[in-house]
Amino acid sequence: MALIRLQKFLSERGVASRRKAEELILAGKVKVNGRPVELGDKVDPMKDIVTVGGKRVGEAETPTYIMLNKPRGYVTTLSDEQGRKCVADLLGDVGVRVFPVGRLDRESEGLLLCTNDGDFANAMMHPSTHVPKNYRVTLRSEITDEQLNIFHDGMMLDGRKTAPADIFVISEQPDRTVVEIVLYEGRNRQIRRMCEQLQLPVIRLKRVAMGGVKLGMLPVGKWRHLDPKEVKALLMAAQVQKKIAASYIKHGREGQDRVDNRTRR
Repeated sequence: MALIRLQKFLSERGVASRRKAEELILAGKVKVNGRPVELGDKVDPMKDIVTVGGKRVGEAETPTYIMLNKPRGYVTTLSDEQGRKCVADLLGDVGVRVFPVGRLDRESEGLLLCTNDGDFANAMMHPSTHVPKNYRVTLRSEITDEQLNIFHDGMMLDGRKTAPADIFVISEQPDRTVVEIVLYEGRNRQIRRMCEQLQLPVIRLKRVAMGGVKLGMLPVGKWRHLDPKEVKALLMAAQVQKKIAASYIKHGREGQDRVDNRTRR
């Protein structure tokens, strides 16, 4: 059998996404035939014995795609050295090992995809695909048109400008505003950091949709399988958004023929 890159092998076996597999390799947690490995090493799936954290990687399992309604207070990992509650605690009855696709920070909630399909996870998370993610955000303040424009046009975070985001005002009160924000990239704690920069205190942050697949009425802390149409919709969103991103880079935002989404409903 042909040799394949170790991170691809680990993703195909449901250990982690390719990006996370690379982190495991760099951290020295992966060995092949008892020997430490380096990023870029290849393995023979039929002959080599691969271990992660001392545990042997098993045979490839049936691809599984899960939607979890993540509660607040859970970290998006399979284990935590600090003893905090992990999303893995909510997935014990899935029947196969799955890992989170991307992450929601500890105090955020809502739709979290989990899978054992590394290629699917890579398609959802790769920076080139720009799969849209919808968030319902409650703010302890009003929001001005200027702040809406900044969200829409992008701002500097970590020395790089954020991609344009869509933002809609859902409801307004003197001391509370609910907005829906659509991100096309996935930086760490991006919405919270953007709001902090604009002095908008966040009370609640909930992901309600991704790639057109909606959280719906799934109870908090529960999971369900994605149906084939939803998996297809997510993969289609990855490809379509990748083309839109290429158009944006080549022609600018006007080349996308997109609606100016800074509205107040």
